[in-house]
Amino acid sequence: MSLLKSWTGGAAILLALAGGLRAEVTVSQSNDPTEVAEQGLMSVLWTERSAMSAIDKRRVTALTMAPERSKKHATLPEVLSAKWLAAQPAAKGGEQFQCLSQALYFEARGEGVKGQQAVAEVILNRVDDPRFPSSICGVVHQGNSRACQFSWYCDGRSDTVRNKGAYAEVAKVARAMIDGAPRSLTDGATYFHTRAVRPSWSRRFAKTASIGHHIFYANPVRTASN
Repeated sequence: MSLLKSWTGGAAILLALAGGLRAEVTVSQSNDPTEVAEQGLMSVLWTERSAMSAIDKRRVTALTMAPERSKKHATLPEVLSAKWLAAQPAAKGGEQFQCLSQALYFEARGEGVKGQQAVAEVILNRVDDPRFPSSICGVVHQGNSRACQFSWYCDGRSDTVRNKGAYAEVAKVARAMIDGAPRSLTDGATYFHTRAVRPSWSRRFAKTASIGHHIFYANPVRTASN
C-alpha cells in the first residue's frame, strides 16, 4: 500500500468519526498529483476543524445529544390546560424557577394558560439560543444601555406580586415547562410583542404564532441562496 493510500484512508476514518462529514478531493492532471492530493486533504481537514470549532458548544450539544425523557416528563401534556394545572400540586423550585414564574406573572398573567405557555417557550428558546444568556434568570434580566428585554424588570415600578392566585397558576406553568413540557405552540419563537403595538424590529423576523394578546416571531431560516 502506498503512503498516499494509507494517509487518505486514515483521513477518511477521522472524517467519519468527526460526524460523517463528506469531502471530495479532485486530483488534477498536474506534474505531481500526489502533492496536489495531499494539499487538498490538508485543506479539507483544516476547514472542517475550523468550522466545528466556531460552533457554539450549546448548539453542538443540542444537535448531538438525544433528549432524556423521564417517566415524569412523559406524563406532561402537549399543550397545558387550566384543568391539568388545577390537578397539579403547588409549584416550587429554586432561583431559575422563580425567575420564570416572575416573568410569566408580569408578562402574561392576564393570558390564558396557552398564552402563558407560549411566553415560557420564548424564554426557554432563548436559553437554548447562543445569541442569548444561557440561564433563565440571565434571559429574563437581560438588558442594554437603552432598556431591558422584558420591560417590567426595569420600568421603575415595584415587582411585588400582589395577586397570589395568579402567581400560583403561572408558577405551575413555569414548573411544567422547566420539567420538560413540549414547546409545541410557537415554532421556536424567541421574540414576541402585544397586539397593541407593531415594533419596527418585527419586520425582520418570521411570524410563527398569534396566541392571546401576543404575536410571536423567530429568526428567519437562512439558506445558501439568501
